[in-house]
Amino acid sequence: MNTLSMTSHVPGSGPGRALNTRADVAELLAEWLTPLAKHLNPGATRAGLGVNAAHYGHALAGLEGYARALWGLVPLLAGGGKSALAQPWLQGLRNGTNPHHPGYWGVPGDSSQALVEMPAIALAAALAPDFFWTPLSQQEQGNLTRWLLAINDRALVDNNWLYFRVIVNAALARLGEPHDPQAVRQALDRVQEFALGNGWFSDGEVNADQNQVDYYVPFGFHFYGLLYAALSHTPEGERETRLRQQARAFAPQFREWFARSGAALPFGRSLTYRFAQGAFWGAAAFAGEEVLPWGEVKHLWFQHLRWWAAQPMFTPDGLLSTGYGYPSLNLSEQYNSPASPYWAFKFFLPLALPDTHPFWQAREAAPPFTTGVFTQPEPGMLLCRDDADDHVFALSGRQHRLWVRHGAEKYSKFAYSTHFGFSVPGGAVGEEHAAPDSMLLLSEDGQHWRGREGAAHAEVSEQEVTLTWQPFPDVTVRTRLIPHLPGHLRLHDITTGRPLHVLEGGWPLGARDDWQQEHLAPHDLLLSSEEGYSRIADLVGQRPATFFKPDPNTNVLHPRTAVPTLRCELPAGQHRLGCFVLGRRQQDDMRQTVPVRPSSLRPSLSAALQGEHTP
Repeated sequence: MNTLSMTSHVPGSGPGRALNTRADVAELLAEWLTPLAKHLNPGATRAGLGVNAAHYGHALAGLEGYARALWGLVPLLAGGGKSALAQPWLQGLRNGTNPHHPGYWGVPGDSSQALVEMPAIALAAALAPDFFWTPLSQQEQGNLTRWLLAINDRALVDNNWLYFRVIVNAALARLGEPHDPQAVRQALDRVQEFALGNGWFSDGEVNADQNQVDYYVPFGFHFYGLLYAALSHTPEGERETRLRQQARAFAPQFREWFARSGAALPFGRSLTYRFAQGAFWGAAAFAGEEVLPWGEVKHLWFQHLRWWAAQPMFTPDGLLSTGYGYPSLNLSEQYNSPASPYWAFKFFLPLALPDTHPFWQAREAAPPFTTGVFTQPEPGMLLCRDDADDHVFALSGRQHRLWVRHGAEKYSKFAYSTHFGFSVPGGAVGEEHAAPDSMLLLSEDGQHWRGREGAAHAEVSEQEVTLTWQPFPDVTVRTRLIPHLPGHLRLHDITTGRPLHVLEGGWPLGARDDWQQEHLAPHDLLLSSEEGYSRIADLVGQRPATFFKPDPNTNVLHPRTAVPTLRCELPAGQHRLGCFVLGRRQQDDMRQTVPVRPSSLRPSLSAALQGEHTP
């Protein structure tokens, strides 16, 4: 049994810290939990972690800070660990559900943030009853049950939120408290209407080329589905069996989103939840579902935690920051409060399992990642793995979500990378504020830039991603994204009714101090720094290559970046552009792998680049 006490140690492990055993993980979690205690209010019902705001008020943000700590604290306690945080969080549970206490959480409204936090609170009582249920009086238990049951009478966002109702009712059923099985069945049936096949889901209404397919599939749909299957009174029922089957279908595809280092592909919204990206593997363990051999599941889970534990993601006082690879509010969404990053603690669910569980007993084994290119039609991606460089990147085509802050950059760039990440705009005017990495940006005046915000049509085959998009009403672009490992090709056929300035960027390269540039030709630029190499080469030869430095703190992984770019101006009419983009962490053959002449490509691509057929 682990005995964990509160200390003043600022969390963060840094590279090289041993994370090999269940005890190692429990110790790390204790360090990451400890700083939260000093932010509790006097009634312990809220943890206010900062002053920056979400679209909901600070009282709900404080509830979020209280509840999201439970995603880590509860598995720790349920698995036999101890923590000094158990007592204050029990007090907060008592007071927060007591209508007569000043810290009462209140009656949740429709689509309230309180409904998002209910599953963690319900699971505290259900999974760690010795700490969060048995100590409550009968009246206090009734208060908690009544507060949780409100979720059955409130409108939920019609997406992954439906699982909040499922989990709350499953937890109440486990406690022998009143619950609504019909509400659970209806929610689970509705969730299945979002299924795209092969274990993938759209996070909301299925809508042809515009489905939202991102990390809400693993840390939303599958995490909660497996959790429900584990909690269900009918674990072999039809719905539970289907959820397990979908998780098994999803696992071998999802593992391709991870580099061997443990880094996951930065893509989509809610990246500030960080290592929640790997929570799927822990949920599979908790449900006893061997979605991959246990040694591989364990390795993916541990390796992901090792990677994240080495990142500078904490504030000076030890709190998880808003951001991704480092603190940056530029990456946040409108629903992110200072407490939001603690959804990452869903990752720690396996700590609720005993040492004897096959997950903990298995010997770690690296999975057989797909070498080369892996087609994923449901998210609309070609996953590309440069094994020699431990680099995974995705050529992406099908989605966009403009309602979310920087939605175009989070969903509609041409490519996303485990090493280079992606960037968001720093402002509205001027190329230095633009985010041209992995995008083709077009402008009428050279100051206001527009890129792909979605695809009017997208196709994904084993060979390429094809996109048709319109940045202006009289401008149509047909883009082909073609793997050519270790890089990729981009071919654009542009029909424009107006003159255009054109800016196309390669991978964004980080640097602590400065970059070195080497022109291999006027249209072929290689950038280098201690973070690696980034190269872009025009294959038609029309566009001169240069680079610029976007605003700092706009890239998800690197606070300072430079982007190699190709530039030109186009008159009204029809045009064909093409380039090769290459990025690596180590040099190797950076100067040799670029197909500097179209004739070096296969005949069909050579013909396309040289304009020998119409688009």
